Amino acid sequence: MISERQKEIIDAAGRILTESGIGGLTTKKLALEMGFSEAAIYRHFSSKEAIILALLEYLRENMSSRLSALDSNLGVEDLFKAIFSSQFSFFTAHPHFVVAVFSDGLWEESDQINQAILALMQTKMGFLMPLIQKGQAQGIFKTDVSAEKLVHLVLGAFRLQMFKWRVSGFNFDLNTTGNELIQSILTLIKS
Repeated sequence: MISERQKEIIDAAGRILTESGIGGLTTKKLALEMGFSEAAIYRHFSSKEAIILALLEYLRENMSSRLSALDSNLGVEDLFKAIFSSQFSFFTAHPHFVVAVFSDGLWEESDQINQAILALMQTKMGFLMPLIQKGQAQGIFKTDVSAEKLVHLVLGAFRLQMFKWRVSGFNFDLNTTGNELIQSILTLIKS
């Protein structure tokens, strides 16, 4: 569990990533953003990598918690929509985390960061895969494409939507356009 101060540092790191990319995230810049010394940063995190790892783990835990709290009595389609609606709402409230999740530069930082990104993706897939399989078993979703391939298609479209939002400077309503995208995806994957 991260402390409130670590959460503040993670938020600040996300803002710096948004403004300056991975190369711009330095402990010096982070300390300036936080309004305290670099030494104070090191009291909470041992390195820049540790900050990024904590940020990714925070996102994974947050997503798992949010998605686990969704009403399991919802039908397959409504739960599918609710999963993505939750994601769009979270990122709308915390746009600086989009860069952390959808930054290609992070992949080049370290194996540990790659593993943390994979864990984040697997958490999301852990919610989507059984739902799509259930939808296929109930005849709601197409069965001529495997559940795994449908998940990849859905997550690819989600990633592109998030990327477009990021490069637009967060200039459009992610909730509206995101939910329209999810409705379009449902139209494509339904039987």
